Amino acid sequence: MSSPYRDLDRPPLSSRSLERALLVPGGLWRRLDIRAATGSTNADATEAALAGEPEGLVVVAEQQVAGRGRRDRTWVSPPGAGLTLSVLLRPGDVPSRRWGWLPLLAGVALRDAVHRITELDATLKWPNDLLVHDQQSQLSSKCAGILAEVAGDAVVVGIGLNVTTRVGELPPVTGLPATSLQIAGAKSTDREPLVKALLRSLEQWYVGWRDAGGDAEMCGLLGAYRRGCSTIGRDVRVELPAGDDVVGAAVDVDADGQLVVRTADGVDNRVSAGDVRHVR
Repeated sequence: MSSPYRDLDRPPLSSRSLERALLVPGGLWRRLDIRAATGSTNADATEAALAGEPEGLVVVAEQQVAGRGRRDRTWVSPPGAGLTLSVLLRPGDVPSRRWGWLPLLAGVALRDAVHRITELDATLKWPNDLLVHDQQSQLSSKCAGILAEVAGDAVVVGIGLNVTTRVGELPPVTGLPATSLQIAGAKSTDREPLVKALLRSLEQWYVGWRDAGGDAEMCGLLGAYRRGCSTIGRDVRVELPAGDDVVGAAVDVDADGQLVVRTADGVDNRVSAGDVRHVR
């Protein structure tokens, strides 16, 4: 009988170790559910949210076989090769118009964790991708994606990070090339420190943002996102959900988390959702 952990370079996560480190009195995280395999951690966490699960659930999958990215793109992770997790948040009194900051907040937390553990140069591509500088190709490549979904009065935020994914295991892409922390030359690819760093950083940013009523500027989130965003200052083409494109220079991310794109005629367009392609 085959085991999902037959690859000794990809040991399974330890529930006991992670629970001891992360499920602390007074902390955000209340329950850690590590699954050997699942279709989608976001779907699992959404089901729990709709059933009344309190804030603070973390669902982690060693293997995800039907994960979804934006626009229903698939995200499949080989066993033990990445971090595939979703968190259940209930923002409470934060106005729902500000919930759009949550995937950007998760991006800031993920960038913090990756830089701290791997020492890689990581940046954020608006709105929901983590890029790392690949030492082999000398290009910035996509290493992670983030997807947030509303479930009643809850928000489920999913993160998929390629950690030890090998070249032959990377999915085909139409935009930026995909990579993993290992391919990019990470100092460490131990997943347990990454999980701990990610969830601790996510808790810190989320609690600060929630306590500020979702004001990203007041809690420092806006400044942190701007500093880590490699889209700002680039010429971009934004494919909007309606099918139109906006082409121009990405000059800012505003207080609502929207990308500000200045077109050739000097008009600033504020984009709340869309696929961004870095032109240069």
